[in-house]
Amino acid sequence: QVQLVESGGGLVQAGGSLRLSCAASGLAFSTYGMGWFRQAPGKEREFVAAISYTGGTTTYADSVRGRFTISRDNARNTVYLQMNSLKPEDTAVYYCAARRSGTTVVQTITQYGYWGQGTQVTVSS
Repeated sequence: QVQLVESGGGLVQAGGSLRLSCAASGLAFSTYGMGWFRQAPGKEREFVAAISYTGGTTTYADSVRGRFTISRDNARNTVYLQMNSLKPEDTAVYYCAARRSGTTVVQTITQYGYWGQGTQVTVSS
């Protein structure tokens, strides 16, 4: 079965950096589009970043553009989210997600069929 396992979350001070990883198994990873989403307490899950199956196309939420970078290593079946200049408002559980059609990048939650369990990111002020 498909498994997506996130890692790399933790507690960091404002202005700091973290790199999240998502290891995928049970799917033809190199053909899937991948995305990162986040959910803060009391808020809806929101889009953060997405990447096409080749890694050649990416898109970001306005709130993270210029600070976060999504990338993938198809040889390792892993997608990454490099987060720099972190702010307290970035505090959330971060989820990776997989989408069968990988040629385009999509921000819509319902377009992703597989989800990880999430990793907590806490940014202190």
